[in-house]
Amino acid sequence: MKKQKSNSIGRLSSYDFDLPSELIAQKPESKRDAARLMIINKTTGEMAHRRFFDLPEILEKGDVLVFNDSKVIPARLIGKKETGGKMEVFLLTSLKHKNKKTLKQYSRVNIWRCLIKGKIKPGQKIYFTKKIFAAPIEKIDEKVWLVEFNASDKKLFSLGETPLPPYIKNKSRLSDYQTVYAKELGSVAAPTAGLHFTKALISKLKKKGVQIEYVTLHVGLGTFLPVETDDILKHKMHSELAEINPATAKKLNQAKKSGRRIIAVGTTAARTLESCAEKKGLIRAQKIDTEIFIYPGYKFKFVAGMITNFHLPKSTLLMLVSALAGKPLIDRAYKEAIKRKYRFYSFGDGMLII
Repeated sequence: MKKQKSNSIGRLSSYDFDLPSELIAQKPESKRDAARLMIINKTTGEMAHRRFFDLPEILEKGDVLVFNDSKVIPARLIGKKETGGKMEVFLLTSLKHKNKKTLKQYSRVNIWRCLIKGKIKPGQKIYFTKKIFAAPIEKIDEKVWLVEFNASDKKLFSLGETPLPPYIKNKSRLSDYQTVYAKELGSVAAPTAGLHFTKALISKLKKKGVQIEYVTLHVGLGTFLPVETDDILKHKMHSELAEINPATAKKLNQAKKSGRRIIAVGTTAARTLESCAEKKGLIRAQKIDTEIFIYPGYKFKFVAGMITNFHLPKSTLLMLVSALAGKPLIDRAYKEAIKRKYRFYSFGDGMLII
């Protein structure tokens, strides 16, 4: 994407805000679709306040909801070095998802890109059980390693813990951090806007005449890395695997050509659609590693609306929704959300931008 000249909305400090800690949701609603929903109209600037279970009344017949069907893996592994020191290994991306040229560099079978907390040397083993261990191969940067495992993914996942974000202090079941339609294993964080949907709600939407489609983006390393440069144009996104299959691309393009609204459920679905969109405003079926960074000034090619949560200050996610709705409107919406005590972040309430 062509980068714009930096200005006030290109400064990281412009995306900062004060959030009372009590508004950071520590657990999901007992009923997923009971979460609150702020509706903002990006054309008129009007706001309304409803609940997620009201969506069949809010959306129109012919609207298209696009979900990210990636499934969260139990990515956090706790082990010990042979010397006894405790180590945490966080699975990020399997090299199985990469091309054959990448795999040919290594003779091993099960290799992942991982975050490792603690000091470790290449070849030094980290044991999770008496027989299952990891051995770092190569350091990629300060914390990220290529790591060889002597066990299958299935065995690793049986030992792993739910990879909750650091602002959630209480342990949660993996099922709480998984969408009801999750299918394709590969994410290390949930596409959280989708957590509000139940199978019953999706069924009601279909009966209303809302078209439901699925794409895949495996949420990766970038979710955990803050923007550290005040000039946001200097921030580099980490790549994530995204895919739209030919049948889905055909149906989405038909809907777009007929003038129907394409509404992405979450920033990951939006990034997938925009990554696969071409200049003429249609998408091409493909499987790609995307590094797309969407911030104010970006012109959306395919996405008309979005369902999303309330995001962290200074985050690329906040920049993306600001690009879609306009930064002044998002600033006003967030102030209103704080005033009305909406719940923020992964387990929090949501927003519909139309």
